[in-house]
Amino acid sequence: MRIVLIGPPGAGKGTQAVRLAAHLSIPHISTGDLFREHIAQGTELGQHARTCIRDGLLVPDEVTISMIKERLARPDAQGGFLLDGFPRNLAQAEALDGILVDPESKLDAVLELEIPEVEVVKRVTGRRLCRKDREHIFHVYYNPPEVAGVCDVCGGDLYQRDDDREATIRQRLKVYRSETTPVIDRYQAQGFVTTISALGPVQEVLNRALRSIGKG
Repeated sequence: MRIVLIGPPGAGKGTQAVRLAAHLSIPHISTGDLFREHIAQGTELGQHARTCIRDGLLVPDEVTISMIKERLARPDAQGGFLLDGFPRNLAQAEALDGILVDPESKLDAVLELEIPEVEVVKRVTGRRLCRKDREHIFHVYYNPPEVAGVCDVCGGDLYQRDDDREATIRQRLKVYRSETTPVIDRYQAQGFVTTISALGPVQEVLNRALRSIGKG
């Protein structure tokens, strides 16, 4: 299957993308992973991406599109794929149409993870990371430490990332609404979109996604 997974920050898109792709035995193609891969390999595209990321800028559409085009041409993506983080805007959606011009390579589904904004803010602002080991992650609402501000695993101080502050997440949601909602509307007009609630346990959300594409 050829799937695009779309959802606002905090919807659990990355988690669901990995699980859904594994269940369907198709490659999970994330723009973030592609940026890291090209940067690590020192490709020309990677050098462009590195400069933008270093300067706090968005990677230009033409660079992202070129990376996606190259990735979709690899043998493992010929039988299907799951795109995570692409297309982010209308220009990228139009470019994807051009890449998937062969009738046999058309998208099968666009899955939209839907979640109330108040829940997104609660999910993101509640995250706390350990200063000693950032893989130790807690949440003030859903997975609180035994002692407030202290890691249960190693005793390190817990802190909130700047990216997890309310002002930051609300700005990211604003960008999502302005740039990505038109992409959803475009696919909706083409009859591709299935909207799935992102509320509830991870497995429950995954089951909804699988049922929506006839694989549950």
